[in-house]
Amino acid sequence: MYRIVVLYEQEPDAEGYADHVARFTGTPNGVFRHGRVTGSPMGTPAHAYYAEWEFADKQAFDDFVRGEQFRASGRDVAERGWPMPAVEFVELA
Repeated sequence: MYRIVVLYEQEPDAEGYADHVARFTGTPNGVFRHGRVTGSPMGTPAHAYYAEWEFADKQAFDDFVRGEQFRASGRDVAERGWPMPAVEFVELA
């Protein structure tokens, strides 16, 4: 299983993020989840908002990260003036 993890330092505005999600997160071969970061075991959490795509196999993951939809989502974040989130790719054992 493969994931794209997106960590925002600041929570995006709700209305703008709802539009962003509607435009860029639908994929036939993956699942998208997101939510507010609510805490940390030691002090204030480093991030305020979390999002992830999950893919059952490497081919679906590769197709998505190489596709226009994924690139367009990053451009949309920049165009909205939101700080760029940390984006990391994960292979689950």
